[in-house]
Amino acid sequence: MVTLPSTDTTRREETARALAAQVTDPEMPMLTLEDLGVLRDVSSGDRGQILVTITPTYSGCPAMGAMRDDLLHALRDHGFDDVEIRVRLHPAWSSDWISARGRAALVEHGISVPGAAARHDGPVPLTLLPVPRALTCPRCDSVEVSLVSEFGSTACKAMYRCACCLEPFEHVKEI
Repeated sequence: MVTLPSTDTTRREETARALAAQVTDPEMPMLTLEDLGVLRDVSSGDRGQILVTITPTYSGCPAMGAMRDDLLHALRDHGFDDVEIRVRLHPAWSSDWISARGRAALVEHGISVPGAAARHDGPVPLTLLPVPRALTCPRCDSVEVSLVSEFGSTACKAMYRCACCLEPFEHVKEI
């Protein structure tokens, strides 16, 4: 096996990272996996393979298979034949990892962005009641909004309705 000089390895990793960073989220295609904060790392393995590390937005996220497949296709379509996708669960994903560009894209598409995620140093209290959130309508900026459903089109979003413009909208939950 031929070992590439470090500059070639660095260039391969940078190219692979740039390709992986363009892959969009299957549930919110206005966001890339990088903007969503799911894309954690792209590096070279000891066999020269490309290692891509992703973190799910929550355990059991049904989009993980599609994300993995989309990453594999994007890289293989550009000549990276030996690609391994790894899932890292620790630290757990946080909605705080959504980039500024990602937050702007959500608002542009009528989706309310999450506020700061709650921090817990001990056990996380479990409640079956809806989580109170201070948010504004992404269409008219009104604070007069009401929860319609704790679950939207995906488990990581909730459905709200604005009392001013009467439009329904989704809100990405703080995690």
